[in-house]
Amino acid sequence: MGNIVAIVGRPNVGKSTLFNRLTKSRRAIVNDEAGTTRDRQYGKCEWNGCEFSIIDTGGWVVNSEDIFEGAIKRHVVLALEEADVVLFLVDVQNGITDYDLEVAEILRRQNKPVVLASNKADTFDWQFQAAEFYRLGLGEPVIVSAINGLGTGDLLDKLLIHFKPDVTEEIEAELPRFAVVGRPNAGKSSIINALMDEDRTIVTDIAGTTRDAIYTRFNKFGHDFYLVDTAGIRKKAKVIEDLEYYSVIRSIRAIENADVCILVVDATRGIESQDLNIFSLIQKNKKGLVVCVNKWDLVENKQANDIKNIEKMIRERLAPFVDFPIIFTSAITKQRILKVVDTAVKVWENKFRKVPTAKLNEYLLPAIENYPPPALKGKYIKIKYVTQLPNTYIPTFVFFANLPQYVKEPYRRFLENKIRSKYEFTGTPVQIFIRQK
Repeated sequence: MGNIVAIVGRPNVGKSTLFNRLTKSRRAIVNDEAGTTRDRQYGKCEWNGCEFSIIDTGGWVVNSEDIFEGAIKRHVVLALEEADVVLFLVDVQNGITDYDLEVAEILRRQNKPVVLASNKADTFDWQFQAAEFYRLGLGEPVIVSAINGLGTGDLLDKLLIHFKPDVTEEIEAELPRFAVVGRPNAGKSSIINALMDEDRTIVTDIAGTTRDAIYTRFNKFGHDFYLVDTAGIRKKAKVIEDLEYYSVIRSIRAIENADVCILVVDATRGIESQDLNIFSLIQKNKKGLVVCVNKWDLVENKQANDIKNIEKMIRERLAPFVDFPIIFTSAITKQRILKVVDTAVKVWENKFRKVPTAKLNEYLLPAIENYPPPALKGKYIKIKYVTQLPNTYIPTFVFFANLPQYVKEPYRRFLENKIRSKYEFTGTPVQIFIRQK
């Protein structure tokens, strides 16, 4: 179970720049204007062999009219609820502002570990200014410069001290773990209850009434696995407009802890941007996927080819990854509920499918010869050999070529589709590497 670090701080202290540096990406858009971060900020970071997730909660705060009042308080509260460690960023060039004092006061009252970092110490002279942040009462500020990377190692060391040890040990390792994820009110808990035949999670019609991530052992009908129910959203009057944002952040934990994610989509509403956000989290974490179109009983005047059309529409929205099962269910009438479990088990088994090297070469090399990678700069690319790596978390294939750097994304996708069309890897992500022969 990975730890989650949340970055808080007022607009324009460099949260996104730091986020980009720690996750080694350029995903967040960085700009000198306050409040530019709107992108869903979520990334992975690795330090000293320890992997953890970083969320930049500033990017989750909507409606900028009240950016200094409610929105910023909300993003601090969100960080405190969801993260294991809070990283409070201040700006050494601006010194302490009223807002910093306010946030410090909220953070001091909580019993969450807080690491204080004073950013923008871009030159040597600024480092001495950081002493004034002792006034915030949050201990010694770590001096960093997100732009040139000064002090980020010390910062990461300090974060690691506060991490909780791994606690997933209590549940049996060899059993698969399935997470039921989706937008608020798509019917996640109803599906779990239908499976369990009992009202384990409190279900009401209000979006966001489930409480915490629950592992439930499911062993009947010849199956044995754990269901990870996503923590719903804690109900707060303030949170109404941010429900959507919260639900994605809430899903992070469940998705990271699962092997296969069952993405519940509301049949009456179709795929919305919220579903796409959760889908991209599942992809980033390389988890198996089963799409479950729930509330099928509420769709009126069903036609014979409705299912085909809806399946096509869903695959178009989630392209380029289209090789996953879609099941139409109704938690109320229990229609096809068990099929969801059967399919999830199948997807889990697909993750461990091994293809013998001889068979792979026999099938793929002629296909590659008929349709070789396009030549680049007059150089021809030859792929000589392919093998599947043993003991990987998801099926991983290595192709050996003379000029691996010239093989582009579309051709990798062609190779992946070829593998998928012959061997059953439905629902599970596949990694393709091209190496120097």
